[in-house]
Amino acid sequence: PCWQVEDFVVAQECARCSSFEVKTLPECVATGFIEKISCPSSKREEVKSCRSAVMEAHVFWRFVGTMMCVAAVFAVLVVCRQRVLDRKALEKVRKQIESI
Repeated sequence: PCWQVEDFVVAQECARCSSFEVKTLPECVATGFIEKISCPSSKREEVKSCRSAVMEAHVFWRFVGTMMCVAAVFAVLVVCRQRVLDRKALEKVRKQIESI
């Protein structure tokens, strides 16, 4: 590809691949987004795979949401476990007091 060995100009910004492009262009398989570039030295126009800022933001917020849910679940589990342990400790103390 010319964009790896020489300077290039972005002819079309990063955009989602159409269903036809997904089937025909191997560059669309990796991320689902491509940008069209032109290499002035060799006078060639090519496409290359790219990452969309919108897609990256969506993936980031999905990750953050997932981590918040996991944190909430484990917080509830910690509280429940602490209550069970407190109940067992109180029961143990009560039995020791009754045995005196």
